[in-house]
Amino acid sequence: MDASDRAIVVRGLTKRYAGRTVLDGLSFEVAPGEIFAVVGPNGAGKTTTVEILEGYRAPDDGAVRVLGLDPVRDGPALKPRIGLMLQDGGIYPSMRPPEALRLFAAFYPSPADPDELLRRVGLQDAARTRYRQLSGGEKQRLSLALALIGNPELAFLDEPTAQMDVRARRATWKVIRGLRAAGATVLLTTHDLEEAERLADRVAIVDGGRLRALGTPALLGHPTGPAGLCFRALPGVPLDGLATAVGGGRAAESLPGEYVLDLDTAPTPRHVAALASWLAERDVLVSDLHVGPARVTLEDVFLRLTSRNEAQGMVDDE
Repeated sequence: MDASDRAIVVRGLTKRYAGRTVLDGLSFEVAPGEIFAVVGPNGAGKTTTVEILEGYRAPDDGAVRVLGLDPVRDGPALKPRIGLMLQDGGIYPSMRPPEALRLFAAFYPSPADPDELLRRVGLQDAARTRYRQLSGGEKQRLSLALALIGNPELAFLDEPTAQMDVRARRATWKVIRGLRAAGATVLLTTHDLEEAERLADRVAIVDGGRLRALGTPALLGHPTGPAGLCFRALPGVPLDGLATAVGGGRAAESLPGEYVLDLDTAPTPRHVAALASWLAERDVLVSDLHVGPARVTLEDVFLRLTSRNEAQGMVDDE
């Protein structure tokens, strides 16, 4: 696919505040119809990136295109085609959800049906509640509905499930997946790595204003390391004598409660039996045991790539 056909193109994006570099040559592309997640620690540059894509800030260097347009120069043509979900909804405190949706619907030539959208985000029971009386999660769901009222081609969702309970969170995931099914593109920023892993087609890990990793959640969290035996149990299991009992190798607790026994040879059923016997003798109950490389999650990759002190050298930008 040519770059001109991409929903978002970011090339060499650089932004500085008072001499401090917030974005340092950031580059990535987002395909149409893709759910693309940007994750990173506080101060990574996520918010500044999204604000530039939305046209609220201009880059100091580099180039961006959103739906083929320059967000700053072509703002009037771009804004009717995108939806924005912000942490601060900017709603009048006395306004009720249906009133807010009808107001925002008036800004678009072909808006979604406000009542149907209210149902989709699960706010029908709060239809008569004033904005100031909504819970934090309900305000988030209203913010999501407002981002979608214009039937956007591209939706920017900032922490879409913050403050939501489990049920509302899963319902919101369903709404976001529905956007992709309808052909819309979604760029979301989130601190919830499970959310990124469950929703996103691809994930960009950003830290220090730079792209640290980019790929599908499965690719970023692919199994690594030599073949061996891996098991989960309570943290702090003493591993003295384990390697000898099983037949050689090196045993370690790679993460709290995650244990890896790297073998000198390919694993065999005898290795598995010896490990099970060793665990039984010490009354260690495992929740998972598998043969192969250690399993790496998106969270593991994130922590490994963003190990710097978040407070150093950055302005207060998410």
